[in-house]
Amino acid sequence: MGDSATRLRYLEAMGIQAWRTRDAGAPAAAEPAPSPAPAAATAEPEPAGLPDVSQLDWEALQARVAQCTLCDLHESRTQTVFGTGNRDADWLIVGEAPGRDEDLQGEPFVGRAGQLLNAMLKAVGLERGQVYIANILKCRPPNNRDPRPEEVLRCEPYLMRQIELIRPKLILAVGRIAAQNLLKTDTPIGKLRGRVHRLGDTGIPVVATYHPAYLLRSPQEKRKAWQDLKLARSVVEKGVAT
Repeated sequence: MGDSATRLRYLEAMGIQAWRTRDAGAPAAAEPAPSPAPAAATAEPEPAGLPDVSQLDWEALQARVAQCTLCDLHESRTQTVFGTGNRDADWLIVGEAPGRDEDLQGEPFVGRAGQLLNAMLKAVGLERGQVYIANILKCRPPNNRDPRPEEVLRCEPYLMRQIELIRPKLILAVGRIAAQNLLKTDTPIGKLRGRVHRLGDTGIPVVATYHPAYLLRSPQEKRKAWQDLKLARSVVEKGVAT
């Protein structure tokens, strides 16, 4: 994990001088909801339109994603963004969807938000290559709009198969859309963070936190994200009950 001085250097590299070790045990302050949240996807599944990937290994799954045309996003993508990292990771990081940089490079969380995510991971003693990073959607929505329910529905089997293959000890849901879709809720992110959830019938612990892009716009919320990261770390190291 690295000593506290090392973590402090990483935190300060993020521009968070307030994130001092002496504050690490302080409870998170009551948080305002960042923005009104839309209702979670409630569309009824369409069996003929959903991919059966339950038996696919990593290579076959990635090939299936690369060829996917189940929603209109395939018409505007440069390439799919499958995911990256350690396929035996304890931590699975799940974000919303690829942005412009991700669509061009084929890798999730690059650019400024990715740099901040890397710093957040280093703050709890993790390198990017030690975790696995994926998104709710494998293709970029035009103009970075929010994912539509039918897009989430058709992409969900891919992510769920990744989860089955990885069997992580923890899922860190970064951002409102990732958290709401994983947990099947329309509860605002401000009310989802700060406690441990479970992913459906899998029992896998889920901790929700703010998206790095939101933290870049609202740096005052980084202290709360640090509290979330410490909670996530405690889940992996010690186990935390819901």
